[in-house]
Amino acid sequence: MKAEAVMSDANTGRMEGYIVLINRFYREGRKWVALCEELGTSTFGRTLTEADERLQEAILCHLDTLEDVGEQERFFKDHKIQFHRTRPTQEIQIRISADSGEFIRPRIQRIPTRFTC
Repeated sequence: MKAEAVMSDANTGRMEGYIVLINRFYREGRKWVALCEELGTSTFGRTLTEADERLQEAILCHLDTLEDVGEQERFFKDHKIQFHRTRPTQEIQIRISADSGEFIRPRIQRIPTRFTC
């Protein structure tokens, strides 16, 4: 398998990379709750698909805000979020407990960043 190369923008000095996020989904009444463990971002939807789509939007908004205010590097360090210069190609193992009726999904999220780990 070929790893994706890190792309940089010569004008901004930004580099693209990847992080692995754990998303939890569970029912609360008639709604689905979606939570990104690492970012603490949460939302809901009438369906699992809607909750997932809304969570993805919230994650991107959170990451964009961290980038805009220059806090991405500190936040990742404080929350032990590992930055990968290339897209992880091997199986990623996670160990977390889940309640019954709860779905857990790891997501490899591509992000632009100013720092280089």
